[in-house]
Amino acid sequence: MLPSSLYILAAEPWQYALFGIVGLIALVAIIILLKFFNIWLRAKVANAPVSMAQLIAMWLRRVPVALIVDSRITAVKAGLDEISTDTLEAHYLAGGDVTQVVLAMIAADKAGIKMPIERAQAIDLAVKGTSKTVLEAVRTSINPKVIDCPSSSSAKDKIDAVARDGISVRARARVTVRTNLDRFVGGATEETIVARVGEGIVTSIGSAPSYKDVLENPDNISKLVLEKGVDASTAFEILSIDIADVDLGDNVGAKLQAEQAEADKQIAQAKAEVRRAAAVALEQEMAARTQEMRAKVVEAEAQVPLAMADAFRNGNLGVMDFARYKNLTADTDMRDSIAKEGQQD
Repeated sequence: MLPSSLYILAAEPWQYALFGIVGLIALVAIIILLKFFNIWLRAKVANAPVSMAQLIAMWLRRVPVALIVDSRITAVKAGLDEISTDTLEAHYLAGGDVTQVVLAMIAADKAGIKMPIERAQAIDLAVKGTSKTVLEAVRTSINPKVIDCPSSSSAKDKIDAVARDGISVRARARVTVRTNLDRFVGGATEETIVARVGEGIVTSIGSAPSYKDVLENPDNISKLVLEKGVDASTAFEILSIDIADVDLGDNVGAKLQAEQAEADKQIAQAKAEVRRAAAVALEQEMAARTQEMRAKVVEAEAQVPLAMADAFRNGNLGVMDFARYKNLTADTDMRDSIAKEGQQD
């Protein structure tokens, strides 16, 4: 028999190609083993073993292997052995935040809150694209937070409402809420809580007989708002509503009455102007009719000399009659002249 070295030299060309392919495969396998050996060993030592085949499969699916393995190690060390790499990998591929989900489940488990992995994943996907996280939701469920009403981002610092006596009352409330994990997915957000509480404050102040009742018992506002169940269908549970500040605003009732009086005055002035215009028109009409009557008088007076001339021609008026008529006319003119001088004096 030929020695092995001579046998290799005497091999066929296809055998050389086969040896090359086998060597290349062996080299790639060694590189892959070296690449994932550290992660595999870390998971093994942490008592959260992951097979080498799973690591390679995750790498081929372009999943960050270190992130998934480290997240599972964290969960196992916290006592959450039920979380598998497949579950974490599926959540990552769905666009979720694996780290936040694991930390949220750990926080819920330490606080004694029952929270399945499915619910944590659903909450994480629900808050995707917002400023909130599933970890924040769990922490708020453990440690309640305070919401200002109106919110700090609002242009107004207080809610204005008018009591039945017309006095404006301005109030600001602080709402203590806790996350309701059962309703977090699909539940209304903080903006809904602020809007409903604001509506309740306006209703409570508006139904008060006087502003004094609101100032004396501001807790009545809280009681009325809580009785309305403003946290229904929201992602939160309201623990308390505290009226932080109450003060007086404008006398809206008096202002409205003054505006109504001003409007009534303008209406009355408009009606008076209409009547004045009608009176002026009537006066002008009477003046025109007076001139018309005067014209008729002048016309009638112009007929007198014609009638006298006709009487002379017909013999109905004599010279002596005409002389008496002139004397009487002159006497009348003289009396009128004397009377006018006496009035001027």
